[in-house]
Amino acid sequence: MAGLGAGMAHAQEKPKGTIPDKPFKIGHMTFFTGAGAVLGEPMYKGNLLAADEINEKGGLLGKRKIEILKADEAAGTDANTKEMRRLKLSEKIDMFMGITSSGNTPALGPVAEELKLLTIFVDGCTDFLFDKAVPNPRYIFRITNIQSADGSTCALGVAMTWPEIKKVAHIHPDYSYGRNCFDHFSIVTKKVLPKADNVSEAWPKLFSTDFTPHITKTLGAKPDLLVTSLWGGDYVAFYKQALQHGLFNKMKVATTLALGSAPQSIGKDHPDGVLSGVHSNYHFTYPGGNRWPLNKTFVEKYHAKFNEYPNFQAEGAYTATYALKTAVEKANKLMGGWPDDDAIISQLEGMMIPGPGGYVYIRPDNHQGYKDAITGFSKQVPEYPFPILDPTRIITIPIRNITAPPGWPKGEPTSTYTWIDQTWPTVKTA
Repeated sequence: MAGLGAGMAHAQEKPKGTIPDKPFKIGHMTFFTGAGAVLGEPMYKGNLLAADEINEKGGLLGKRKIEILKADEAAGTDANTKEMRRLKLSEKIDMFMGITSSGNTPALGPVAEELKLLTIFVDGCTDFLFDKAVPNPRYIFRITNIQSADGSTCALGVAMTWPEIKKVAHIHPDYSYGRNCFDHFSIVTKKVLPKADNVSEAWPKLFSTDFTPHITKTLGAKPDLLVTSLWGGDYVAFYKQALQHGLFNKMKVATTLALGSAPQSIGKDHPDGVLSGVHSNYHFTYPGGNRWPLNKTFVEKYHAKFNEYPNFQAEGAYTATYALKTAVEKANKLMGGWPDDDAIISQLEGMMIPGPGGYVYIRPDNHQGYKDAITGFSKQVPEYPFPILDPTRIITIPIRNITAPPGWPKGEPTSTYTWIDQTWPTVKTA
């Protein structure tokens, strides 16, 4: 059956007007080195797979081949902003894509707007980007779910699964993603599990290697539940060290991003039954091929090309590349010739596009992509040499249920935290 690449590159009409044949350059920045690479590098691979599929059919509008220039996000925020400028001004890129860390998009977003650089952030999911840093975006978009969905989805998963929880411990990376996950988990828990109390907090630095002090502090607090937003190589190091201390036998564990990394980075020693977040966004086993052939074909093509399975970053970059293609084709049909950035932007705003993980809607007011949130429970199965989400226990949450609506509060940037705090009723308990 035709997959996303074939389905979205179907029998394309002959483009209107004259189309230049010079390459369309995308500057792609993500983690290619360090602990973040197991989360970020698949993002580049998703972009590359989509570009290869499009290029096999002649390129964008059948004429412009996509060329990707790589940049390593591990260089740090200051270096990243300088590299974005260099890519635009020296390399003359047509578009910027990528970014894993929530600490980077609020710095890069204003620079992209200043440079008038068409940008689709795949991740870097902090709500702060569109709430505060760039509240009226023109050139920047983001394709994966906002960060508030992570803490909210995790908290609702806990409430649905372990409503008896009373004592909660936290281990989060000490930067924007960890702090915000803590806040969003806490505000939702206040509403749906009002009798639960925090008994311990630990804040390891991002890309730590030794989590022993944080693990022993958590064990000493004797919680019912540990919540963690550690990700990538940090989560891998943490869970392996936690196993040595028997942590998973002494408490429930809920995560926002445990299975968000490249799937093969999680070992067979990972325990079953952990609430394993995937950035509320995508796991390669869901939706199943019998329900959503777009995902089945994407996973098969990705595995054939890279000999591994995709994570949410790969799916996000793949979908973002096809969103670009769709916008270019629609703009050409309306205007003729190669569409300028304003015409492409007009087609991205309000777009509803099918991706491997389901439909993504790009809200026109804040340029944020939304898809229904998912989480689930880690489980070892014979088909894979690593844990996947237990197919019988997937939790899905409509994104509209955990996202502040447009224009709330009136005349101010929309804050999901404030929206939950002020509008969600507190669940009454006996």
